[in-house]
Amino acid sequence: MNFIKKILKTKFWLPIIIVLLVLLNWLASQWHARIDFTNEKRFTLSKPTKKLLKGLDDEVQIDVCLKGEFPSGFKKLANSTDEILQEFKEVAGNNKLSFDFVSPDEQIEGTSETYADTLAALGVDPINLKVQLKSGEQQQFVYPTALVHYKGNILPVNLYAGDKIFITPEELNSAEAMMEYGFANAIDKLSRTEKPMIAYSAGNGEPTDITTYDLENTLRKDYNLFTLNLNTLPAIPDTFKLLIVVKPKQSFSSQEKLKIDQFVMRGGKVIMFVDKLDAEMDSLQIKNEVIAYDRGLNLDDILFKYGVRINSDLVMDLQCDLLPFDVNGNGQFEWLPWNYFPLFQTKNNHPINKNLGFVAGRFVNSIDTVEADGITKTVLLSSSANSRTIATPALISGKENVNAPEDDKFRMANIPVAVLLEGKFESVYNNHLSQAMRDSLSAYNATFMPQCADDNKMIIVSDGDIVLNGIKDNKPIPMGMNQFAYGTQKEFPFANKDFLDNCMDYLINESGLAEAKAKDYTLRLLDPKKIEDEKLEWQIGNILGPILLVLLFGSIYQWWRKRKYTSI
Repeated sequence: MNFIKKILKTKFWLPIIIVLLVLLNWLASQWHARIDFTNEKRFTLSKPTKKLLKGLDDEVQIDVCLKGEFPSGFKKLANSTDEILQEFKEVAGNNKLSFDFVSPDEQIEGTSETYADTLAALGVDPINLKVQLKSGEQQQFVYPTALVHYKGNILPVNLYAGDKIFITPEELNSAEAMMEYGFANAIDKLSRTEKPMIAYSAGNGEPTDITTYDLENTLRKDYNLFTLNLNTLPAIPDTFKLLIVVKPKQSFSSQEKLKIDQFVMRGGKVIMFVDKLDAEMDSLQIKNEVIAYDRGLNLDDILFKYGVRINSDLVMDLQCDLLPFDVNGNGQFEWLPWNYFPLFQTKNNHPINKNLGFVAGRFVNSIDTVEADGITKTVLLSSSANSRTIATPALISGKENVNAPEDDKFRMANIPVAVLLEGKFESVYNNHLSQAMRDSLSAYNATFMPQCADDNKMIIVSDGDIVLNGIKDNKPIPMGMNQFAYGTQKEFPFANKDFLDNCMDYLINESGLAEAKAKDYTLRLLDPKKIEDEKLEWQIGNILGPILLVLLFGSIYQWWRKRKYTSI
């Protein structure tokens, strides 16, 4: 206090105060901290995200296409995007990250294209909103997307992956929770110097036709994809990070399973999309009925050892996709639920299925988890609370939809159809390796490994069609899309591709960004009944409360002055 009094007594007090204020502001710009009081640490970035941002060696530019007049939900989404990017900019420092809010109709500087043109070229579709204005109802196209630019490359980030028609506060809240992961994951992918190598198994009748078009394009964006024939190669090279097996139709030999097994023991990741039963929609369309029978893939022993069993049955669910049926036989089709095409709504119990929409299945088998020492099992996809299974041989008939399904039969709940396995896997051939297998291993100077040296992980999905695309007018359509509904008012994009991306990221990506994805924002909604019951009390309190406080403090102040000066 004495120091301040001395300054004020000098004639240079004003310049000194100005210099001190400038110095204080500069120090605040260089060193500062924030305290996050939210329970879910909404404004605190995860450690992997901070590490990624601090390690940037070039500038990141982000264009957010949410500039303009939007309904309140998307205004809130724009504000949340601004907040998270401010945090990113703060952590990155040294002007390594900048962002702007742009309108899709704006022209990109230095080009003749608009942002909408770039978004269309990247395969980003807008949301068609109906907005109520003073002049009446008007359609508005909204692109809840950001474009991340880094080292000459560009990657779109979807800021809202929820229902495009019924936009709810819960889905907008989920979108906010995913923002950190979305931006961090895009920057991480753009900063990779080389893509991981993955192998697509094609030696046991796996599809390699037009039905894999979207699958290949999706994988090639982030990985170096190669086709690998287990019949001809002596082993799966360790240069591959992951082996993907999609809808095999032919039996696996012991030698092929040994190659997969030892690849897993050496640390290789595996993801399988397996149809145990042969049930195809094409056959049903021709004969109007088909018998689903076991393909005899000979994978039971190896999967059982790792901790799962794919059952010889089909999952039927009241929560399912729609198909057009000729109910009366007169050529007039009606859209009816097809219980063999279940829609899986995830439980948000893991970063892989966090805030994921419906995943569409086609003739799906159930999965049982079995005891396997040291293996943790996490169910990623499961049926609804109104489902059932039918055992093989199962007769599937198009006539089933003539009558409504008997709800009493759909009493099963949460039937697993996709499971994540993690831990130190034990080889299925431990203690009973045949001489032929020993000779096969010695042929390429390999040593048999009875168990994984380190923790490993794999994902088993009991449906091969989940990652295959349909065909419409001899052209491939997006993965997860109903080929009968594509191009109609019944068209709905399911989250199959997002599920695949999440699985691949979790199995291969070593950045640890899954921690950011595991965040959960709590939506604290007001109780509408309580609001209605207590509305008058709160209104009175808000109006009279401040007035009473002013009068109270005024009275206390007058009493204090009167007492002070009366005593003098």
